[in-house]
Amino acid sequence: MTTLAWEAYAMRYATVQRKRNENFIAYDPHDEATNMDYFVWFLKSDSETILVDTGFNAKAAKDRGRTFLRCPIESLKTAGIALSDVKDTVITHAHYDHAGNTELLPTTRFHLQEREMSYATGKHMRHDFCNHAYDPNDICHLIHANFEKRVQFEDGDYELRSGITVHWVGGHTMGLQIVRVHTKRGWIVLTSDASHYLENFKKRSPFPIVVNTINMLEGYELIEKLADSERHVIAGHDPLMRELYKPVDSKNLEIYSLIDPL
Repeated sequence: MTTLAWEAYAMRYATVQRKRNENFIAYDPHDEATNMDYFVWFLKSDSETILVDTGFNAKAAKDRGRTFLRCPIESLKTAGIALSDVKDTVITHAHYDHAGNTELLPTTRFHLQEREMSYATGKHMRHDFCNHAYDPNDICHLIHANFEKRVQFEDGDYELRSGITVHWVGGHTMGLQIVRVHTKRGWIVLTSDASHYLENFKKRSPFPIVVNTINMLEGYELIEKLADSERHVIAGHDPLMRELYKPVDSKNLEIYSLIDPL
């Protein structure tokens, strides 16, 4: 059976300036500041669109001091994607910048690791270190979606479609998952926060927000195994992505084709 080849896109919707000590556990104190970009991703075939993560909204950006560029969900509509046609959405993990705006997708089914929801609603959320990157309102929206029978709780690895497999890695959170996508240029991996920057992955230098450092390090090994090459690794927050891939929209939405490297 032929594996389906998908088109894969990243949309930038926000940005913030950060210091390197905020991005790497091991860092040179003389390093200069850098930016962190925020993306959502979507995958297209001839018959459907699948969304990977849902971003955050203007209020969250203001509350957390981020520069908000556009609503990622409304921007999908501007790009010509009917939200009612997005039947499945992968939530890589439930941090505020990956699991907001879910109420804007009232007909999609969300795919989330069960251990992620258990973590986000469990006893560890009493610790500020654990709960800082979660928004309880986002979690409540996912709970409401579950009551509407629109959350598929996953346990480990699974095939979402021909050409799309999802893999638990943990590390950054209890239930972080990454997405492997078959495209015309081979298998790419959307790392989400398993590797915020390509440098995290290439230098095996973990991001400081981490629940289990060993799982994060082993996640880098899994990414390397799943991707056809380093050039097939799509880091979750790296501004370098905008220099590596071709912009493809004509409406200033900052959409980049992940199958068309520059």
